[in-house]
Amino acid sequence: MGLFSEIFIWWQGQTMGTRFYTWKKGRLVGTDSQGNRYFEAKDGARVGGYPRRWVLYNGLAEASRVPPEWHGWLHNTVDVPPTAEEYTAKPWQQAHRPNMTGTPLAYRPKGSIMRGGQRPKATGDYEPWRPE
Repeated sequence: MGLFSEIFIWWQGQTMGTRFYTWKKGRLVGTDSQGNRYFEAKDGARVGGYPRRWVLYNGLAEASRVPPEWHGWLHNTVDVPPTAEEYTAKPWQQAHRPNMTGTPLAYRPKGSIMRGGQRPKATGDYEPWRPE
């Protein structure tokens, strides 16, 4: 299934087309703690006036796996990649947690049907809009 998935299944990682494009046009800028690799166009190609940058995920292609320091670089918020400077995480930044949507570990608030709870009765503080 390795070659088949590399040709057709983009969400499992890079496809053959992405691998070829990256080999031909990309310059490796750095790697993060999860093994994701970050690239920039060798030829200085620009998209919307900004340098062309992309990430090749190590495993599942899930955008929430891009750490904050690399997110800023990918989106051209900062010009210098985290590998070229001493990056220190802010105290309010949290470690990565995978996106749990669609799994049994997804957040389900009190009263959610998926949680099996009952919603509390309306308290009367809500007045719906009615067209006239």
